[in-house]
Amino acid sequence: MNKPAETYSIADLAREFDVTHRAIRFYEDEGLLSPGRDGTRRVYSKRDWVRLKLILRGKRLGFSLAEVHEMLELYDSAPDERPQLEKFVAALAARREQLERQREE
Repeated sequence: MNKPAETYSIADLAREFDVTHRAIRFYEDEGLLSPGRDGTRRVYSKRDWVRLKLILRGKRLGFSLAEVHEMLELYDSAPDERPQLEKFVAALAARREQLERQREE
């Protein structure tokens, strides 16, 4: 994946992340992405690019969309909010333990 550009079309994101346009629209409907508009055309920002990357990473790690949404809210919060970051790290650690147990079974 390349460094984020200034703006993206839905086709750009679909190509960049190897997902369908429908998947991107679904994430938008779920409130995970919030593109701007240029007429009827969706215009995605660097923020949307990063959020999509995090969504797909969370999905790959087995997190639910609700969990991914919560993590994205932490990502959007002020960086000095230590309790939120600790919660995020704890969620990742718990998921890792769960995956390791599944692998051992």
